[in-house]
Amino acid sequence: MVSSLAVLPPFILLDQLLQSWLLEDIGRGDRTTQSLLSQGIQRQAKWIAKTPGVIAGLPIAARVFQLLDKNISFQIHANEGEYCQQGQVVTQMYGSLDALLMGERVALNLVMRLSGIATLTRQYAEKIADLPTKFVDTRKTTPGLRILEKYATQVGGAINHRMGLDDAVMIKDNHIAAAGGIAEAISRIRERIPYPLTIEVETETLEQVQAAIDHKADIIMLDNMPLDMMREAVQMIRSVDMRIKIEASGNITLESIRAVAETGVDYISSSAPVTQSKWLDLSMKIQ
Repeated sequence: MVSSLAVLPPFILLDQLLQSWLLEDIGRGDRTTQSLLSQGIQRQAKWIAKTPGVIAGLPIAARVFQLLDKNISFQIHANEGEYCQQGQVVTQMYGSLDALLMGERVALNLVMRLSGIATLTRQYAEKIADLPTKFVDTRKTTPGLRILEKYATQVGGAINHRMGLDDAVMIKDNHIAAAGGIAEAISRIRERIPYPLTIEVETETLEQVQAAIDHKADIIMLDNMPLDMMREAVQMIRSVDMRIKIEASGNITLESIRAVAETGVDYISSSAPVTQSKWLDLSMKIQ
């Protein structure tokens, strides 16, 4: 079992996003609910898992409803990262019926999306849970949802890679081409970046790996390398400097991740949990 060390983003960062998504859905008013119900009706509702999977995002869902009515009571019955079975009640809430109905879609969409990501992340992370290699996410996220999608990968058992371009230096193939080589790219960047940013270099050949070693990259990414070449690259790096971290990336699948980890890399990164996951099906029932 992979443990979750996820840190929920503070609501000072999330509230503006949540409010904008509520406004997108409600528009000038919930015509159905406001035409049907008198204000002040109090009811209870529950969320039920229609398919099994890892739950993520329930505290965020609670915040959605509380932005509509601060008096709504939201009782969470499934911890973040808990694997839930089909038919399991994951949360119950009580409060203003119009707020429950107006917030339903936004809250459910978020939790279903995040739980789907956490579920697939868990599958990847568990494949290598007994090995020292760590599973890492990427910047391939939905615009506007990065902070939440990366939270969901944490819930599933992954480690966050950089959150944005300002977190660390990653010299990729296009940077290398623009600079005229790895040596030129590292030298030029090192003169300009603030301490203590690290420098990671993406490599596709053993010659590039050697150049990254020679110019003291902090992290060397082995991108889309065959396993034999990856093993040789790991040996090259370890024989020179054990402090250099090694990341493998490119076309990582559930079938291949363990073999990649067994080459001795420190990290394996993949966008699959975000780009290939299916939403976890949940439904809300008014009682």
